[in-house]
Amino acid sequence: MCFIACKREHEGMEGKPGTIVIENVLQGKPLVESGMFKGSGAAAPVILPGEAVSFSFSAAKGQRVTFSAMYGWSNDLFFAPGNPGIALYNEAGDPVNGDVSSVIRLWDNGTRINQAPGMSVMHPGAVESKNIREVNGVDDQGNTYLPASALLKATLHYDGNSYFTLTLKNTSGGTANETPVSPGVWAVSYIAGTDLLDPQPLYQSGSTSYAGLTKLAETGDNAEIYTVVQGKTGIFTPLSPVLVVIYRGENPLFKVGESDRMKGLKKLAQTGNPDELAASLQTQPGIKKVYILADPENTVLLPSVNGAPGGKVSQAISLAKDDRIAIATMYGFSNDWFFSTADNGIAWNQKGDVSEQIRLYDNGTAMDQFPGAGNGQQGGMMITEKKLIIEVPNPNTFTTLPPVKQIIKVTLN
Repeated sequence: MCFIACKREHEGMEGKPGTIVIENVLQGKPLVESGMFKGSGAAAPVILPGEAVSFSFSAAKGQRVTFSAMYGWSNDLFFAPGNPGIALYNEAGDPVNGDVSSVIRLWDNGTRINQAPGMSVMHPGAVESKNIREVNGVDDQGNTYLPASALLKATLHYDGNSYFTLTLKNTSGGTANETPVSPGVWAVSYIAGTDLLDPQPLYQSGSTSYAGLTKLAETGDNAEIYTVVQGKTGIFTPLSPVLVVIYRGENPLFKVGESDRMKGLKKLAQTGNPDELAASLQTQPGIKKVYILADPENTVLLPSVNGAPGGKVSQAISLAKDDRIAIATMYGFSNDWFFSTADNGIAWNQKGDVSEQIRLYDNGTAMDQFPGAGNGQQGGMMITEKKLIIEVPNPNTFTTLPPVKQIIKVTLN
């Protein structure tokens, strides 16, 4: 009996080899925000001449907003900005305010032969099978149109902290192309670096239309296209290179309810760079090993996109009795959110999927913005604050996140 007990104690002191595997298992979505709009006047939900609708959204530099709504007195025409949408910041990086109507275009959905526009249009009209194309003054049947910007006015207002309000006013009254405008949909794509994840979220010029857009363009019903757009809207975020620390004693990274210790966690949470925190940990008592795990191809761990697997890193480790493991990685499209092990980390003798022990925290050092749509993210200028570290509520002020285990998976083998 003594021999067996002593042998087990010796094995615990020596440590057992294993592997920690960390994966970004998020099923990434290309659109960060989307919604629908409708009139509230005499003929609601239709927007009559002289009436206006507004909607608000958040966006970072480089992002665009787009929308689509039917030219009501037509067979299958719709208003929409030219892709990728309305620019929200000028070349100097300042928010755009004022009239942005010049980017609005009139489009032919290509599914109905155009009758002369006006209240006498008969629906649904004769079927045709063509690609989506711009109506630039005259359609295929010889009907003439004023520029879309003369029929629908778009005004942008910057509300502060990366929020905008777009107002659409039906200005067609008294013109040769007077028309009601249908309810519509709008969308904002994620941006990674300088690339929009979905630069054509509502339509593709030169391509055939799809059921949701056709329903909108032919009948003014925005329900089906809204369902399509909502299916592409959600969460997309990379994870920064992951810091893994093996230690004994108390959690060396942070405690909920305390301020950032100014030893490198702030930099990880705000920028994704774990180097300062790793160097600081090396000087602390109780620290046995510190690792930085970066994706060999992309550095960051990207989410799954279009069925491709997300980023994945692993590290061979050795754990002895009473050792504990903590990790930290930035929620990349945030101002200062980070994933980390809860409480006092993961015990040395745990095996398998331990993702239930991971939480998402707010470092309390930068003002939060809509995740994936804020100017203080992805290297932008953030607004500092001084608050205590808390777990990020879900739902939160901006959105509803999937469960943490559907974003990051941690396995001990």
